[in-house]
Amino acid sequence: MSHADEFIHDLDHGYQTVIDGDGGDLSQGQMQLLSIARAMIADEPVMILDEATSSIDTRTEKMVQAGMDNLLAGRTSFVIAHRLSTIVNSDLILVLDHGHIIERGNHEQLLKEKGYYYELYTGKKEIQ
Repeated sequence: MSHADEFIHDLDHGYQTVIDGDGGDLSQGQMQLLSIARAMIADEPVMILDEATSSIDTRTEKMVQAGMDNLLAGRTSFVIAHRLSTIVNSDLILVLDHGHIIERGNHEQLLKEKGYYYELYTGKKEIQ
């Protein structure tokens, strides 16, 4: 479900590979997929993700996003993100500006409003 299996089989020793403390043998994306797998195993009812896709490339992000969608299904989740692709499937998005909620709704609702979120999503405004 986390899509980690796809790269684990390519490791020299597959599932028997020992990963050092800092994960130096793995890419950022691979580390994030393993973190998603570990969170799935923990099976907690509430998840907090802070910039979960901030340090990976766009191609890897698609795999990580699919794993995150599986992880967050049926849970209460707080996702803090600058990369908006991370939150498009959220039930409720709160847009903050300098610590104040300025918009709220799901992805479709916020795009229809054509406000701050719309400008961020379409690239008409940069995140500061």
